[in-house]
Amino acid sequence: QSLLVESGGGLVQAGGSLRLSCAPSRYVLGTHAMVWFRQAPGKEREFVAALNWPRISTYYSDSVKARFTISRDDAKNTLILQMNSLEAEDTALYYCAARLDYCVGKLCAIETAWGYWGQGTQVTVSS
Repeated sequence: QSLLVESGGGLVQAGGSLRLSCAPSRYVLGTHAMVWFRQAPGKEREFVAALNWPRISTYYSDSVKARFTISRDDAKNTLILQMNSLEAEDTALYYCAARLDYCVGKLCAIETAWGYWGQGTQVTVSS
């Protein structure tokens, strides 16, 4: 059983929006950073956005910076990815992951830096 559970994926037309969520399936002590990666068919998994807390800092890939927003709902202990102005190129399986320590800069984009993963939620954008 995955430690993290993603939800909110689906089919949307280009230009539309989706809101992804990632929640722990059981209590996790001591995590201070979470991230979204995505993997399109036939491509490698790529970094999307990361967030550190309690002192909030965020990082985005250039391809989503102006369109996606990563945030955290502290009351629900849930990571959120608000995706606006979706494009066909955003079609992918979206994964969330967590780590105990903060991530900074390029470290956030390294898959092996993240110890806890979900199983992914599919986002399909029709053009």
